[in-house]
Amino acid sequence: MISPWDRWYSTSCCLCCHVRTGTIILGIWYMIINAVVLLILLSALYDPIQYRYHLTSSELGTDIDVMDDANICIATAISLLMILICGMATYGAYKQHAAWIIPFFCYQIFDFALNTLVAISVVVYPNTVQDYLQQLPGTFPYKEDIMSTNNMCLVFAVLLFIGCILSFKAYLIGCVWNCYRYVSGRGTTEVLVYVTTNDTTVLLPPYEEAVAIPPKDPPPQYLEA
Repeated sequence: MISPWDRWYSTSCCLCCHVRTGTIILGIWYMIINAVVLLILLSALYDPIQYRYHLTSSELGTDIDVMDDANICIATAISLLMILICGMATYGAYKQHAAWIIPFFCYQIFDFALNTLVAISVVVYPNTVQDYLQQLPGTFPYKEDIMSTNNMCLVFAVLLFIGCILSFKAYLIGCVWNCYRYVSGRGTTEVLVYVTTNDTTVLLPPYEEAVAIPPKDPPPQYLEA
């Protein structure tokens, strides 16, 4: 009987490329995104006056710092950690080291779980969509038109959007998992022993699977006359 893991196992992913190639592209893409975020955060730490954002009094009636130095430092550390994890996944897929792919796979599972919790919270508390829209600044485009829409339609649109994101993330998780299985499978393949002589090369099976050769019968005893 075929297990569910083997049923969904495949060595190809989107664009008909190999799962190793897909994992390398995904890791590089995540590294580029986090590198851009890291550059923005470092610029904010270097010149906080230019990159610090304020909500003006005309928007919410108060002046609130959206991001302070402590939050910038935490976000910078998270970006560095993400670059390290994505770099490990890229290196592991390229050099075929399965253990290096595990941290990136765990991050994907964690991110998928967070998005699932967001979808569940929208279903359980549908009014959170309206509360979130009210917190948006007044200059947000089409804010009044969106808030005038029926709440159930807004909830359905948000759930449809989150569902598409979850489906895409689940597909990426499957690609990385298949890459891990492929790399780990190549690392645990059967080792063949070759015995080479001057004339021929003989392929021997592993010692455990060698067929036991029955012992030969002892030679007959000579009877003295």
